[in-house]
Amino acid sequence: MGISASQVKELREKTGAGMMDCKLALESAAGDMEGAIKHLREKGLATAAKRAGRVAAEGVVVARRVSAGESVLLELNCETDFVAKTEQFSELADQLASVIDGCDKVDGEADTGSIGLGAMQIPGGGNVADTINDRIASMGESVVARRVGRLAPGEGQGVVGSYIHAGGKIGVLVEAKSTVSGDGAAEIEGVLRDVAMQVAAVSPRFARREDVPEAELEKEKEIYRGQAAQSGKPEKVIEKIVSGKIEKFFSDSCLVEQEYIRDSNLTVAKLVEEAGKKVGAPIEITRFVRLQLGEASGEA
Repeated sequence: MGISASQVKELREKTGAGMMDCKLALESAAGDMEGAIKHLREKGLATAAKRAGRVAAEGVVVARRVSAGESVLLELNCETDFVAKTEQFSELADQLASVIDGCDKVDGEADTGSIGLGAMQIPGGGNVADTINDRIASMGESVVARRVGRLAPGEGQGVVGSYIHAGGKIGVLVEAKSTVSGDGAAEIEGVLRDVAMQVAAVSPRFARREDVPEAELEKEKEIYRGQAAQSGKPEKVIEKIVSGKIEKFFSDSCLVEQEYIRDSNLTVAKLVEEAGKKVGAPIEITRFVRLQLGEASGEA
């Protein structure tokens, strides 16, 4: 039977496949649209399997605000910056990020494999793995959802601020304990967005000094003791030197103790303290998630 141009056009619009592929698929399925889609899907999946093995270190990190008390991040990778900047790729990233909304499997940062993201259902669509394979077939590049982040203390218990830096190269979430809600929560979100900018720019290793593992702290102290001992100073003086260097370590490595990048007269802790006074409720930064594009592939 003859295949009309309108049939080819309809199949192309539904699948994103090339015109000739659509025509051949329709011929193979004797003009049946669903059969042609199945044919392209099977062909696309075979192509996707080959493409999925290629390095995907470009892409984008997107943030999705669910509420004042919950936000998520998703890192979606592809092979070229050209594809990363397309509307189709951007829409896919937003679509996949919506899957993490309210997902209790994600608390902080997680690799997508560890939470079984591929098997999760997209609202109003199929599962994540099939959707990605469809996009691989139509985009012609390897596409990998590598990592996700989710902070969700819940409204009335905490607030989450987010920030995306450098056109999607870095994404940050910052969580703070707070009982504030309504307009006050919105104001705190704005402050935490500024703090998230700090995390993107300075890349602290920890949120608070309490988060530094004891073993790492002891290792730092030993290094400082060794350095100070070479000066020949008395033990009491050496310990004072070590104590001072540890304080410097905390101010460099811990977010709340860092100098605020927008005002050198403030630390991040002081910035948040002043914001708490303004809204009439104490605020305490508890943790953050920072995803930088390509880190998991070793190519950041």
